[in-house]
Amino acid sequence: MNSKNQSIVVQDVEIHLFSHNEEDYISLTDMVSGFEGGSSLIEAWLRNKNTIEFIGVWERINNPNFNSPEFEGIRIQAGLNRFTMSAKLWAQRTNGIGLVAKAGRYGGTFAHKDIAFEFGSWLSPEFKLYLIKEFQRLKEQEIQTSKLEWNIRRSLTKSHYRIHTDAIKEHLIPPQLSKEQSSYIYASEADLLNVALFGKTAKEWRTEHPGKDGNIRDYATVEQLVVLASLESQNALLIEQQKTSAERLSILNVLAIKQMKSLVDNPAVKKLSDKPLLDK
Repeated sequence: MNSKNQSIVVQDVEIHLFSHNEEDYISLTDMVSGFEGGSSLIEAWLRNKNTIEFIGVWERINNPNFNSPEFEGIRIQAGLNRFTMSAKLWAQRTNGIGLVAKAGRYGGTFAHKDIAFEFGSWLSPEFKLYLIKEFQRLKEQEIQTSKLEWNIRRSLTKSHYRIHTDAIKEHLIPPQLSKEQSSYIYASEADLLNVALFGKTAKEWRTEHPGKDGNIRDYATVEQLVVLASLESQNALLIEQQKTSAERLSILNVLAIKQMKSLVDNPAVKKLSDKPLLDK
């Protein structure tokens, strides 16, 4: 499970969010903090039969492990004077994922954004509109940030790539090799750098991360990409010096360790790398 805490301000109220399994959840506890009644409003909303039916429909659409038979029993009881419901109880009885009881700092009752917007309508249509507006602003900001990070990644990964491939072509690939054979040599040299920097080949990384898209370099930090660019130049020089692959791996690994230690404490690079370019 990946989680990322954020917040937005809606009508002077700070509302915390977090990312759970790549879905956005919004704090209902924060949402009611500006309304008279506070947390009791969440309890009242969850007792409502229409609320239970709405969340049940959402779960059926989005949750393959939803316990529908158990839900039917809850739906029948909803609205009765003795009926109560909470995020924790919902998850326990139905295997529900739409409501989350989060402990710790900024904890409370969270709901998937679809459900949180529905709760916003119940609280106040005006509040819901402001909530959606601020949520959209946050998402647009994330898109712009991701574009900037992508540009940084593209610049770093391309900076010394041509130097490296030219050295391989000139010194390691005999003219008579086929295109397929040449591709194998390029891949082998790329993996030599992967092992020197990451300690594993691209194939080994894919085996360890079967559900991930992309490759090992797509999930590298800024520091690692800076070092990778440097290693490409160094490897090109070592190739020209006719060092064996074993010799080059040993030299490059020492350089990678030394440069990573230096960059980790570099304030300028640290500003770019407070978080990974891709969520691991």
